[in-house]
Amino acid sequence: MSTISGISSGKRLVSLDFFRGATVAAMILVNNPGSWSHIYGPLKHADWHGWTPTDLIFPFFLFIVGVSIVLAFTKAKAKGANDKDLLNKTLIRALKIFGLGLALAAFPYLTFSPEFGLHPSLIDIRIPGVLQRIAICYAIGAILFLYTKPKTQMITLASLLLGYWALMKLIPVPGFGAGAIHSPDSNLAAYIDQLILGSHMWKQTWDPEGLLSTIPAIATTLVGIWTGRMLVADHKSEEARTLEFFKWGFILIIIGYCWSWLFPINKNIWTSSYTLFTGGQAICIFGLSYWFIDVKQRTKYTDWGVAFGINAITVFFLSGIVGRLVILIKFNVGGETIALKTWLFNNVFNAINSPINASILYAIVWIIMFWLLARWMKNRGIIIKV
Repeated sequence: MSTISGISSGKRLVSLDFFRGATVAAMILVNNPGSWSHIYGPLKHADWHGWTPTDLIFPFFLFIVGVSIVLAFTKAKAKGANDKDLLNKTLIRALKIFGLGLALAAFPYLTFSPEFGLHPSLIDIRIPGVLQRIAICYAIGAILFLYTKPKTQMITLASLLLGYWALMKLIPVPGFGAGAIHSPDSNLAAYIDQLILGSHMWKQTWDPEGLLSTIPAIATTLVGIWTGRMLVADHKSEEARTLEFFKWGFILIIIGYCWSWLFPINKNIWTSSYTLFTGGQAICIFGLSYWFIDVKQRTKYTDWGVAFGINAITVFFLSGIVGRLVILIKFNVGGETIALKTWLFNNVFNAINSPINASILYAIVWIIMFWLLARWMKNRGIIIKV
């Protein structure tokens, strides 16, 4: 049985699990430094225009969502599922993922000091977020896959990117004019978020997962769906299939880079050039993983990524909760109140290395800790499906 023919019979695509797991591990790495004041450059987001390796993580995850839609629905339809049932399951799952995002944003839910009551993070809850955007892109991508033809999906992909470009460049923002995309709070996306979301944002005047910038993020998911269609389509050989990935990956990278001369690569407002540039890289990296892992069966060092990948959302959610707990847990040391994280960093990690190396070591220990959990779940066949 070939790799592709096995999809309809329920076989998991190991390369996709590995890619997803590696992406989640990278997300944990950049989200949990020992100190935000001591971070290596590649592990930081670009300040505004431009990109770093860290800026690839989120679009990679949305790309993987798109590929997963094709594989999951292909399997389900092969087993007799109809579009209505798949749509219902998709919408329910999207609501669950969105709810998890809100739960993570609201945590902790209560405060016990100085008095019992609702915690400010619940009262002033941030509505946008990583999981919330994943939920929206997943739902819309799935609907498009179920109810439109591939040609329509490609037209939609192009329309979303061109339309977003036109909106951001041509519509004037009060006090700033049209095309003012060179600062966080002067662009149309920030203006719309201010009008609709008010104080429920990451920053006072803008949010990197805001409303308008979700439009090109949906396009990133459509790039994944397009790649998934290439994956399940007939090809003369596995070599031909893999070369198709690299061909289109490089084309998107070039188009995205050229477009950046007019519409700069920017993760925070998810510019159209950023969508194509990162989407092309995602296709190439997926193609590389597919070739070595699923075609050549070189899986010796892939178990760690697969362990993360099959319970990706669970691991991401728990890492966020525990990450906040180590900040919330405080105790007195020499008459000074100090957070558990600060104590660990200063007295354990910082004591054995320079601040910047101690910071990344802390994050690596965080990855190892959640890898042990993910491996334990994988070895026992525990897969938590949201």
